[in-house]
Amino acid sequence: MPYNLLLTGLPGCGKTTVVEKVVAALPSDAAGGFVTHELREGGRRVGFEVRTLDGRRATLAHVSIRSRHRVGRYGVDVQAFEEVGVRALEDTLAARRLIVIDEIGKMELFSERFRQAVLNALDASLPVLATITYRPHPWCDQIKEREDVEVWTVTQSNRDALPRQVLDWLRNHMLEL
Repeated sequence: MPYNLLLTGLPGCGKTTVVEKVVAALPSDAAGGFVTHELREGGRRVGFEVRTLDGRRATLAHVSIRSRHRVGRYGVDVQAFEEVGVRALEDTLAARRLIVIDEIGKMELFSERFRQAVLNALDASLPVLATITYRPHPWCDQIKEREDVEVWTVTQSNRDALPRQVLDWLRNHMLEL
């Protein structure tokens, strides 16, 4: 029985919103990890921020960051991501709680430490709720093909019903919910 649920879908389809609604419905100490949000200035997206479920924040990527790691016009701050986002995953794994990863995508994958934390989480006997890039990517495609993973696609037509379905899935995988 898979213990790892990955949500995928086109950008802007509501993956993060689904994850946040699920987390909000759980007891406050039931989950750890991080979500990713857009940073906007003057109505324009200028970057992305990682926010841990316990309130820590770091800029993951920004138009003003100079970095050899780039996705489009954004420079990626791998060190800041590892200090906040990856550390949250490692701490959650040690605390034996639901592991939330939003998202497994191009920017995050510049970090080898993140890749290892994802593999450690998926290999643990703990449930993982994660979002993963929809577009083909060799490393992500291998994750999606694992036998211990279920992949659900988020769309505009199903995103409102998915939080309840994810909570039901979690109840089947976590006795204390």
